[in-house]
Amino acid sequence: MSQEYIKGVVESIYFQNDTNFYKVLLVRITQTDTSYTQDDIVVTGTFGQIHTETEYLFHGQLVEHAKYGLQFQVTSYTQSALSSEKGLIHYLSSDKFPGIGQVLATRIVECFGADTISQIVQNSPKLKEITGLTVQKREMLVQQVKAMQGENHTIIQLFKYGFSDVLAYRIFQFYQEKTIQIIEENPYSLVEHIEGIGFAKADQIGEQLGFSVQHRNRLRGGIYFTLKELSYAKGDTYYSGAELLKYAIVTLEKSRKEMVDEVELTQELLDMARTGIIIEDNGRFALPSLYYAEEGIATAIKSILSQEQKQYPSVDLDKEIEVIEKQLQIVYSQAQKNAIKKAISSPLSILTGGPGTGKTTVLNGIVALYARLNDITLLKQDVFSDQHCPILLGAPTGRAAKRMKELTGLAAMTLHRMLGIGLNPQDTNHTQDTYINELEGSFLIIDEMSMVDTWLMNWVLKAVPYGMQVLLVGDKYQLPSVGPGQVLHDLLESGMVPYTELTKIYRQDEHSTIVTLAHHIKDGYMPSDFTTNFSDRSYFQASAAQVPKIVQKIVEKAKERGYSLRDIQVLAPLYKGQAGINHLNQIIQDVLNPRTQDKQRQVEHFDRIFRVGDKVLQLVNQPEQSVFNGDIGEIEAIFYAQETEDKVDELIVVFDGNQIRYKRSEWHNLTLAYCCSIHKAQGSEFPLVILPLVKQYGRMLRRDLLYTALTRSKKSLILCGEIEAFQYAIEHEGIARCTLLSEKLTGLSKTLVQNNEAFDKIDNTGTPQPKDRQISHQVDFEQTEQTDRILSEDTMFHIDPMIGMDNITPYDFMPQSAH
Repeated sequence: MSQEYIKGVVESIYFQNDTNFYKVLLVRITQTDTSYTQDDIVVTGTFGQIHTETEYLFHGQLVEHAKYGLQFQVTSYTQSALSSEKGLIHYLSSDKFPGIGQVLATRIVECFGADTISQIVQNSPKLKEITGLTVQKREMLVQQVKAMQGENHTIIQLFKYGFSDVLAYRIFQFYQEKTIQIIEENPYSLVEHIEGIGFAKADQIGEQLGFSVQHRNRLRGGIYFTLKELSYAKGDTYYSGAELLKYAIVTLEKSRKEMVDEVELTQELLDMARTGIIIEDNGRFALPSLYYAEEGIATAIKSILSQEQKQYPSVDLDKEIEVIEKQLQIVYSQAQKNAIKKAISSPLSILTGGPGTGKTTVLNGIVALYARLNDITLLKQDVFSDQHCPILLGAPTGRAAKRMKELTGLAAMTLHRMLGIGLNPQDTNHTQDTYINELEGSFLIIDEMSMVDTWLMNWVLKAVPYGMQVLLVGDKYQLPSVGPGQVLHDLLESGMVPYTELTKIYRQDEHSTIVTLAHHIKDGYMPSDFTTNFSDRSYFQASAAQVPKIVQKIVEKAKERGYSLRDIQVLAPLYKGQAGINHLNQIIQDVLNPRTQDKQRQVEHFDRIFRVGDKVLQLVNQPEQSVFNGDIGEIEAIFYAQETEDKVDELIVVFDGNQIRYKRSEWHNLTLAYCCSIHKAQGSEFPLVILPLVKQYGRMLRRDLLYTALTRSKKSLILCGEIEAFQYAIEHEGIARCTLLSEKLTGLSKTLVQNNEAFDKIDNTGTPQPKDRQISHQVDFEQTEQTDRILSEDTMFHIDPMIGMDNITPYDFMPQSAH
């Protein structure tokens, strides 16, 4: 579409978003090449500082708004010189220049004339001649004019580089007036400092600015980005030099399609380590934030363990536990009693165990006994308050915290909310100076510890005051955290932290088989009755191509039986493919929330459709709105652009009564949740879990992943897929992550190599550089899907997907819903 222009004076600013640069302006037209004939027009777009009574030249196109008629949508703009006396006085007397009113503004304009703005900066000594303009006001005036000129120039330049309004805002907030200078000197610094900017984008700018393939800043940017992406994608907290260089070559050569010199790349890696941009420890390379987070965890753990054990000399703990048993109407085993006493007495301890082993029962006993021994009254007015109770309960996700609250009767919250993390946009960079709240209380209990990553654990322990007891609760056989590290595993492995592992199964009635199955899987073998149908679980054989149809049939039957969309949860390991999360979500959405005559409202966002009533998943933490990664909500309303104040489509999503508004630019924070990844479901339970598993999932077939999926089911479990895939998953344990925490705890870590000291040579034998080496096209960082050798998409529609299910439906094996 060809660009048009409008030149005009901004009469008013109708709307501006304080979290980005989006604005809606009313402009009085002085000149245009459009077909628009009226004097005023609404102009929308992303802008820096906009001044009323000031002329601008806008480039873009006319668009028809369904409610407000023709508007001009801006793609670029420039400010005309402030020249009219009225406009200059209005500008200088605005709230942008505190203390300068109409009188002073008039004197300034009379002094400098039409060129007032540039003269304020270029001829600032002349300001001394203006009566009433104090030294402080002169300095403020010059600084403000410089800043506003710089911001406008900066924002326009960032838009020219192709950054969205959100990223432009984030970049400017970080670099301020030095933004353009820093980008022109080293565009690859964006990769290190700004969340959401990858190497390809930085390299695109670098190429525009003339940075060669071998420029040291480019090589360093590629190394840093690779280390960061590897840490996120694989979960390790360090990498060997050879592995890091191998993947860095992929990053660099994929971006420009030109070979890089490995000798120079290796030298840059060593220089980065010498200057502290990344950390080298005995040939292992780590992001500073991860290295020092592990160091911080180890230091804090040792400090807590050095504190004296809690003593109750005048109390017989066994007798006190008997009182708690009567209070809770429960009888504890000796192992459970020992776990309670250990948690009550130790400054730091771990409680671990699988499903049905009584972790929650023991946890309730710990809370009740601690309250009794410390004269804490857990009254109704205190129980559901986030404050005043000295017993703090936290979990890594919103759903896990909610479940903890339901099971214990005490207030529980996410760890991010407890610490106040995320309210600052820069918190996402995991810097050492991230602001956190110091905790107030005497006993901290964290559930779902397997989900807590290295950064989060470091922040938690930083917030623990001296004397606060800490209890960590989790299942060591579940998936490790999404973020880097394996904190629970490392704490147990170190042998430094007192722990109790519950192994005996208690929570299972005579007709329940799910818990027993989960423990068989955990122990690494498939029971002979795996494919047998029981009252609480069923199995259906299906290839990858058949999975969508079978899942559809199961969901249809579950819906007929009274299960709601919140009761039913489909889990899968991968997003892509015919048996992947994205495809299954589309199918299940049409079953559980189809578009009907009564429910017409829907919007498209890339390859998905959102409808009123859809079950959606939050993908990022938004602590300021009390919604967190992994929370499941429901779309309550959809507003089209013509119905909203700032003329953009909006979704209203409700999370457990908490209503959140999402503008279209924020929809990437949501996805459909009818089917979700097993990682995202961790920490939650559902009445009915449907789990497809096929060989197509490839390397995602792991025991910890299958075990975690099975233990999400509260009442009913339906398995479908290929028996070989289930068998493969059971036989293959997840690969242990490479971390430094355990050895830091035990004191085995090598001394950090100091700046300018000699480095051992990196073992590059794994990445030789023969003269005929080809440009690397290796797939980077993402799990790849294997070809389905049983049934292809070309043949799937020629075969009955219900083979082997004659006269059998999931209905036959599904218990009646209690709803």
